[in-house]
Amino acid sequence: MSATPNPKQTPNLGDIARALGVSVATVSNALSGKGRVSASLVPRIREMAETMGYVPSQAARALRTGKSGVLGLVLPDIASPLFPQIAQAIERAASASGYGILIADSRGDVSLQTEAINRLIERGVDGLIIVPRRGTRIASMDIPFAVIDSPSTPGNTVSADHWQGGGLVGAHLAALGHRKILLIGNNPASNVQNDRIGGIRASLAGAASIEVLWIEQHEAQHGIGALLGLAEAFTRGTTAFAAVSDLHALRAMTELHRANIRVPEEATIIGFDDLFWASAITPAMTTVRMDMPRIADIAIASLIRTIDGKSGDDIGENARIPMSLIVRQTCGPAPSIISPSP
Repeated sequence: MSATPNPKQTPNLGDIARALGVSVATVSNALSGKGRVSASLVPRIREMAETMGYVPSQAARALRTGKSGVLGLVLPDIASPLFPQIAQAIERAASASGYGILIADSRGDVSLQTEAINRLIERGVDGLIIVPRRGTRIASMDIPFAVIDSPSTPGNTVSADHWQGGGLVGAHLAALGHRKILLIGNNPASNVQNDRIGGIRASLAGAASIEVLWIEQHEAQHGIGALLGLAEAFTRGTTAFAAVSDLHALRAMTELHRANIRVPEEATIIGFDDLFWASAITPAMTTVRMDMPRIADIAIASLIRTIDGKSGDDIGENARIPMSLIVRQTCGPAPSIISPSP
């Protein structure tokens, strides 16, 4: 009897069993590592499965174990350059643990976030990883879930230590002699942005004059895409501009460039997130980086532990992962402390 099935058909456990003259149960036990199977027969069955191109049926696995082997990931805005990086880290961590990922995008809308969560649950995912829309809290659900946001977010599982990252920014600017600093955020409803700005403020307490510009509030008054008034701030003595994201830092750098204000010779700019292009622009951007692989590993490990009904290990319970300062070319000493040329 030929061991090769019809090429138009996907080989199944029955094909392997018939080829070796054993029962389907024996083949299933040998491939899953469960049940009693002769030690000499196991390698023969696995070799035959590989030769025939057998691929385990996810549907059959789900029926047998009650698990789909798939996790859901809800992101707040997949168009933002940061979130595909997060998705990639989550997918790698999940794959290493034998899980696939389904992704949903809430597009920054609370109601769409709820719909995305419900849709993934209806698809039968075993658990959810949620990066919430800014300022929202994820209520308890009848499914295991992990939250990646900010340590200040109720119910958070794991995140970068955004406050500590802000502290790195403040300490760096202080060491460069900057004493008048403008902090650029997007929206004060964001826990992440508030933590980053809070960390900068705390590290500079009493050492610098600080103002905060919230872009959404500014644009509500002056129109979408309106200049942020950074040239005017520069003429009032501001020497450093610290943004809560690289995107906002890039906007600041573009505005200063158009006003013929040189970076970093006359003004310093620093961002957050170390987006993929931050090192490619000129001048290369100084920024703060999250350890996304570690965050993803902890989130997935915590979620799988919950799925498996394990407890007693508190790893991943509001874990704070330190951020790193990446020094490049957009930061320089405050102009007032630059030594004059001889």
